Amino acid sequence: MVRSGKVTRVTQGLSGRRAQAARNDEAILEAAREVFLADPKAPVAAVAERAGVGMSALYRRFPGKEDMLRRLCQDGLLRYNAEAEAALAGGTPGWAALEAFLGNVVDADVHSLTVHLAGTFTPTPEMTQEARRSGELAARLVEQAKSELRPGVGLADLGFVLEACAAIRVPDGVRTKELRRRYLAVILAGLRRTDADPDLPGPPPSADEANWRWRQGPAPRSVDNG
Repeated sequence: MVRSGKVTRVTQGLSGRRAQAARNDEAILEAAREVFLADPKAPVAAVAERAGVGMSALYRRFPGKEDMLRRLCQDGLLRYNAEAEAALAGGTPGWAALEAFLGNVVDADVHSLTVHLAGTFTPTPEMTQEARRSGELAARLVEQAKSELRPGVGLADLGFVLEACAAIRVPDGVRTKELRRRYLAVILAGLRRTDADPDLPGPPPSADEANWRWRQGPAPRSVDNG
């Protein structure tokens, strides 16, 4: 049985068995996100317990832990790309579009997955393709805002800005969101061009520095695929 309050995906129009499978799928993914953000080394049994489903139901949908991790991070990439596309199509190019995009990605908590899960599984070719798309979309936003960005700030800086905000976490979820927005505003003030901007210390991160964790490879598996 799925815990009440955990399912957000619409299941109307599905047959009883298919609707239950969809609810289980949603509950498993939500539970996996909570469990693995708290402890990337947690076993899959902890996900089943949090989701309120049996191990057999979990394994029918996700044969192993890596499958869940890949799905979570792929969903994060898709959300990032959707926010970037919305910002580019919003009719307010430049700084306003970049600022709105960063705020929406921080609210979506996409980069908590990067901070906690990068390097713990092998990405799929589809994920690699979506990651390239992420870079292309973000590059367009940065290029549109270039005249208002502080000299020396570039595309590679954005990932670390978002990770810095994702690292902020307190027990109260509402307060976490508020604090992340607070410090994003502080960071954005430092990214925006002013009349007298001192040189930033050191060059921006290279592509290798920004992506090294994703090349670390999956962690060894335990006896329960977790």
